[in-house]
Amino acid sequence: MDKQQLFENIKRKKSFLCVGLDTDIKKIPEHLLKEEEPIFAFNKAIIDATADLCIAYKPNLAFYESMGVKGWIAFEKTVQYIKKNYPDQFIIADAKRGDIGNTSAMYARTFFEELNIDSVTVAPYMGEDSVTPFLTYEGKWVILLALTSNKGSHDFQLTEDVNGERLFEKVLRKSQEWASEDRMMYVVGATQGRAFEDIRKIVPNHFLLVPGVGAQGGSLDEVCKYGMNSTCGLIVNSSRGIIYVDKTEKFAEAARKAAQEVQAQMAEQLKAIL
Repeated sequence: MDKQQLFENIKRKKSFLCVGLDTDIKKIPEHLLKEEEPIFAFNKAIIDATADLCIAYKPNLAFYESMGVKGWIAFEKTVQYIKKNYPDQFIIADAKRGDIGNTSAMYARTFFEELNIDSVTVAPYMGEDSVTPFLTYEGKWVILLALTSNKGSHDFQLTEDVNGERLFEKVLRKSQEWASEDRMMYVVGATQGRAFEDIRKIVPNHFLLVPGVGAQGGSLDEVCKYGMNSTCGLIVNSSRGIIYVDKTEKFAEAARKAAQEVQAQMAEQLKAIL
């Protein structure tokens, strides 16, 4: 999926919502534990309930890897289900990979060849040769960690060099030498508020993947005010605030209602550019 196709989906659905599939076997409704594949059963119900309201799904690999082989099978089945039934959805493997070149090449092969996923989150700490193997796949996206939503982001990402350049700003500037806005996005946490202004000065046209709205306390209004551009440029993720709002047999209906509320807010925000 290219950048224009992504924007067309945003315009058509009046939404830039990404539903995070952070599926924890200990948090899903109890009645699903009787299913042969409870994680996939949960994901399938959430996807069917929200697909017309969002433009992306983001399964976080940690939740699947924690269950070993069964988790990987559930992850693969989830990806296959989305691709078969909702081919307009942008799929993000939230894996935060990044290692020396030959290892990154194997990670890239996993997600882009074996699983044929649209994009993967990548950690930039090891530099260019840890990222570029992911960029050898035409039509696939790297989503690079830039300024994250967690409290610990201040430990490194906001540190300044002698010229006053913060580390996340250096990541944004340097990584533009590796790929254009048609191949690379950035993770910027919703809790960072007006920092979106500074980020847009450096990457005015890139898409930003924005976690942290909802359970983590990020403000959608602030994200849009300081981060939206003429092609929207935002994919805003909500995980717990949608998938875990109800633990009864009506969990999928409740998830849909939560997604509808977010989508309605997004439709209002999009009026400024559509």
